[in-house]
Amino acid sequence: QGPISGVNKEISVLQCHGDCDPLVPLMFGSLTVEKLKSMINPANVTFKTYSGMMHSSSLEEMMDVKQFIDKHLPPID
Repeated sequence: QGPISGVNKEISVLQCHGDCDPLVPLMFGSLTVEKLKSMINPANVTFKTYSGMMHSSSLEEMMDVKQFIDKHLPPID
């Protein structure tokens, strides 16, 4: 696709992963976040893990996603 450049290098990313995911091991999430940090501003990449979470989501994760959206997207009038 080509290198990431310009404004896209400053995009904020939230990556979430359960530490008990049997389909996508946590190690792959960790490798992915390190690759992202090498491609965009690493200060804008957040990696959150959730204790006991499998290949699913949790209320805690959804609250983190909501906070991320509230912080990075303008409000809708």
